[in-house]
Amino acid sequence: MAIDRWKTYRISDLVAEGVLTIGDGYRAKNNELDSIGLPFARAGNINCGFLFIDADLLGFDGVNKAGDKISRAGDVVFTSKGTVGRFAYVQENTLRFVYSPQLCYWRSHIPDIIDPRFLYFWMHGQEFYSQFSGVKSQTDMADYVNLRDQRAMRITLPFIGEQHAIARILGSFDDKIELNRQTNATLEAMARALFKSWFVDFDPVRAKMEGRQPDGMDAATAAMFPDCFEDSSLGKIPKGWRVRPLDDIAIFLNGLAMQKYPPIGDVYLPVIKITELRRGITDSSNQASLHIPEQYIINNGDVLFSWSGSLDVVVWCGGRGGLNQHLFKITSQEYPKWFYLYWTRHYLPDFQTIAKAKATTMGHIQRHHLTMALTLVPTEQILNAMDNTMSPILERVIANTIESCTLRAIRDSLLPKLLSGEVTV
Repeated sequence: MAIDRWKTYRISDLVAEGVLTIGDGYRAKNNELDSIGLPFARAGNINCGFLFIDADLLGFDGVNKAGDKISRAGDVVFTSKGTVGRFAYVQENTLRFVYSPQLCYWRSHIPDIIDPRFLYFWMHGQEFYSQFSGVKSQTDMADYVNLRDQRAMRITLPFIGEQHAIARILGSFDDKIELNRQTNATLEAMARALFKSWFVDFDPVRAKMEGRQPDGMDAATAAMFPDCFEDSSLGKIPKGWRVRPLDDIAIFLNGLAMQKYPPIGDVYLPVIKITELRRGITDSSNQASLHIPEQYIINNGDVLFSWSGSLDVVVWCGGRGGLNQHLFKITSQEYPKWFYLYWTRHYLPDFQTIAKAKATTMGHIQRHHLTMALTLVPTEQILNAMDNTMSPILERVIANTIESCTLRAIRDSLLPKLLSGEVTV
């Protein structure tokens, strides 16, 4: 390191001096997993944060045996087996969990020597990347970075005041991104619940049939709803509502084989494939011409549906790109975005079941499945009333997501400069 105020240490020395602990996960037995307990975190639950919705739970007998392999605030998590190179930082409000053998934790015991959050950002830098990537493929099996290799590494640290400052600067980006994520989760839960109440469970209609005022609804809005049902191809539906196929309320435009539209010169559109729906644009080698037909260009706020593979429905906020095959761009001239978005998501579990049942390596649905998925269209009055609530929610979610993408880009450009000393604080 070219700057005097930075010093390189052997990790093994820091461990021996009690400054740092590097540990791996608890090897749980199947009978220790239970319906109650602490999340048993695997690599899939870690990616710049924690997602424990589908995590197994380690019962309290196992938790009592796990000892130091239970998370603590300030831990830096490193996925060290299989999917190597994901990170997360355990904050004070992070749900306690137990580390699985796919994970390692780095635990600073003396924050006046190693700031725990600086350590988290250091793991995103080139120094750590070059060390773990050099040893992760040493076995014939899945990638793996063992504890011995981790303790044999080196770390370059600035003096503690600069560590605090770097952690504070980069952490402020992460904190805002996390706040946006939490806000969006709340907004989306509200929107899902409202859509289900009005269009699936028919709560306002049922309330009026029982002579009650619909919960949380003013009298003017309640007056728009009928007080009885009628027969339809979907069974009993609110009187005056119409049944329409999913592909009748929206246009499902399939993407192009983008290799037929190579870029001209250095100006190009990134190609949006199934992988990008979850990971964002990460591979600049997937490029297409700027001159593809306009309808196949994706912009922020577009609804995309991968009709093969994992089958996801997302509101895209990753910037302008080209719509690749195996993706639908969903649009409508007749109905608002939230309407066809939530109806598509309503049928997504059915579509995923259909895709899994196909005996191909990559399951998919076909267009007739869109026609078989029947939706309900209310009166124009009710649709407009719902739009007054749902559209602002969706616009806020999109704005928050775009802001988070911008913050990530700024953070990621600052991080290597701060960690190398190119930019001082």
